[in-house]
Amino acid sequence: MVRGRSKHVTGNSITTKSWFGSHAEMVVEDRQDGTVVCEDDRGKYVTYKNRLDSGLADPCRAKLDRDEA
Repeated sequence: MVRGRSKHVTGNSITTKSWFGSHAEMVVEDRQDGTVVCEDDRGKYVTYKNRLDSGLADPCRAKLDRDEA
């Protein structure tokens, strides 16, 4: 093993389309104000509708301290 390299950790799989993006099938509540509540492996979070299926990472999903959903 080479020093300074991280070791692969098994058991970390995702159940969504991507690691970082928000997708329409993750929506659990439409708030009708331009935001939606989504749920991933780490729990629920609030994001904007225009970030769904955009192909970009969603900063709301990446937050460590998520807003109350």
